[in-house]
Amino acid sequence: MKSNNTTKGIAVALTLLFMLSGQLVMAQRGTAMQDKTPQERAKFQTEIMKSKLALDSVQLEQVEAINLKYALKNEPVIKSDDSKFSKFKQLKSSQKEKEAELKKILTAEQFKQYQAFQDEMKAQLKERRKEQ
Repeated sequence: MKSNNTTKGIAVALTLLFMLSGQLVMAQRGTAMQDKTPQERAKFQTEIMKSKLALDSVQLEQVEAINLKYALKNEPVIKSDDSKFSKFKQLKSSQKEKEAELKKILTAEQFKQYQAFQDEMKAQLKERRKEQ
């Protein structure tokens, strides 16, 4: 049914966006990060970025502030009763803003690594979706 496929497509797109923004990263014990507080999500994202991107102390402080800013900004969207498509659009816009801020802080090589990590996470999510 076309409507069902559209709904599934929107759900997959929304899930991918959550993954991109770090909102649906699976923690080590398998708990979805979307169930955590914005502060917990921001801290988790920062720790991953610190290890993956070898951030210096100044970058770490700035990245931590950006992650918290967007985790707090995205919280009402995530918790809202808006349609999945509406949430997708809002979170996508927020992700673009976040990436623009990160690009100013990270070196060109670090930003490439950040994008590669995001692409890897999307691929893993797609693979998990296929297995379900």
